[in-house]
Amino acid sequence: MTASRTDKAATLLELHRAPEVLQLINVWDVISATVIADLPRTTALATAGHSIAAAYGYADGTMPLETMLEAVARIAASTELPVTADLEAGFGNPGETVRRAIAVGIVGANIEDRMIPLADAVRQMSDVVAAGAAEGIPFVLNARTDAFARGAGRDPKDVLADAIERGKAFLDVGATTVFTPGMLDEPTVIALVEEFGPNRLSVINLPGSLSPALLQQLGVARISYGPWMQRVALTALADAATALLDGGALPTNTRVLN
Repeated sequence: MTASRTDKAATLLELHRAPEVLQLINVWDVISATVIADLPRTTALATAGHSIAAAYGYADGTMPLETMLEAVARIAASTELPVTADLEAGFGNPGETVRRAIAVGIVGANIEDRMIPLADAVRQMSDVVAAGAAEGIPFVLNARTDAFARGAGRDPKDVLADAIERGKAFLDVGATTVFTPGMLDEPTVIALVEEFGPNRLSVINLPGSLSPALLQQLGVARISYGPWMQRVALTALADAATALLDGGALPTNTRVLN
């Protein structure tokens, strides 16, 4: 039986509230989605906007909305798992963009604040929550603040204060989680969880980041990997091609896909 979008949204929300941290392995097309969805411990999928843009030949943040919606629609149609999409800053109209994403099977989204004035950012996040309610589903808003991502050169205490203020404001209007991409140390994660509450913080895992086990222990709800999964795949591709061009052979453990 095919799960309804309401059921998928409810499942995705439950995964964010579960004691076990939700690890989302980011995908960028149908074949990467299929490979990850087939893994026994995969419970949901997340798209990576940077990776989708790269696959289509766009710089990050420059991909047209119609093309992004087509890409995430294909991914959502390829699996029975819930899919949350990276919808950047909402393409000028976050509420309408999310409404259209729901129509093609998406039940959660990242929306970036890009450090626009707080009142404007809160209004955009509120519009996303309202769009989910209007469509009758418990849409999972992973509200992203770029306080850390754009905090270079600033006093770290001020950056943390901005992230907390923005994150709490987004939670107040109905965001499921607050996404704070950046290389976060343990004291910073502890401070964010104390302010947002357990199972409300979403982080990206980068090379050198805190381990998933520790992040779970600290009360983090969700870990994603952004463009790094595509980079891992492309590194493997380049390494295999280099070996072949140097006279080697295909690896005997190469995955065979139907």
